[in-house]
Amino acid sequence: MALKVSDAAVKQVKELRQAQSLGDDVFLRMGVKGGGCSGMSYALEFDNELGPEDREFQIDGVRVVCDKKSYLYLNETMLDYVQQGLTGGFTFVNPNAKSSCGCGSSFSA
Repeated sequence: MALKVSDAAVKQVKELRQAQSLGDDVFLRMGVKGGGCSGMSYALEFDNELGPEDREFQIDGVRVVCDKKSYLYLNETMLDYVQQGLTGGFTFVNPNAKSSCGCGSSFSA
């Protein structure tokens, strides 16, 4: 059981960390929060404060952290980065989602 990050997403996270001159103590936090058109929305941000019940994963040199509640919904989820033309963005491939919105930023479990 774990979170997954594609090679493309790992590369993009590393590039973003470098572009923003983030220190070694900064990690990628994946999570969910209430809201969005399907009931829950994905959250993705850089953070440097671990909570007491956070789960931590090392994926190809990227430190990924998820809080306990979010992990219930994100277990086995793949974070990917998709480049389309001149734009790109992170996407979540979540096997736990029963449905998701058209934009891919929210889901229901």
